[in-house]
Amino acid sequence: MDAIAKATRQPIRMRGRSFVAFTFCPVVPIAGWLEEIDVTLGRSPGFFVGKPVVLDLSAVDLSQSAIAHLVTSLEQRNIRVLGIEGVDEARLTTSMPPLLTGGRNCMIASNEPKKREAKPKPASLLLESPVRSGQSIFCEGDVTVLGSVGSGAEIVAGGSIHVYGALRGRAMAGFSGNSSARIFCQKIEAELLAIDGYYRTAEQIDSALRNRPAQAWLEGDIMKITPLN
Repeated sequence: MDAIAKATRQPIRMRGRSFVAFTFCPVVPIAGWLEEIDVTLGRSPGFFVGKPVVLDLSAVDLSQSAIAHLVTSLEQRNIRVLGIEGVDEARLTTSMPPLLTGGRNCMIASNEPKKREAKPKPASLLLESPVRSGQSIFCEGDVTVLGSVGSGAEIVAGGSIHVYGALRGRAMAGFSGNSSARIFCQKIEAELLAIDGYYRTAEQIDSALRNRPAQAWLEGDIMKITPLN
């Protein structure tokens, strides 16, 4: 009898998983653009913590050394670059983040006429319990919270965000380019409000609005925040 058991081969499991990534689109001069990043971090040091970032270089013409310097400058600010897009792969080295393609804005051309199908409306999400500190909620449609959103919690929605309690964490509405999205809350104590990429930190929210029902929306590139009654 063979007393030595044969080793069991472990199967490899692969699963699809998606994350929300910020897309940075640098403009020249790069030094000035980095200064604006520093201003953002000065207002909200934890804004990019744990967030993957994609660097879109399609609007600038940077040499290989300039790209390396830009990536290093972001890493020194604790901003993790997940990948780079919009640049010739020959300008990237093995020590840089990889070239990414196939993002949501890419389109695949078809030679055959295709019947246009109605785009399904993104599903909405209803949360009957509070969103506690450390929790992160993501939904491509509207998000409604019947309770409060704790400090350190985060809601990212493709549509509008409704909070029927205190909003103390971060709320980011219209993340997929929906500038008509709005944020409503019963008591505004937010760390950050953002709509379609435009944001305001706690320091930029009028103190007279604190602890009051409020709504936020965009007028052009300006975020308006007013009381609800």
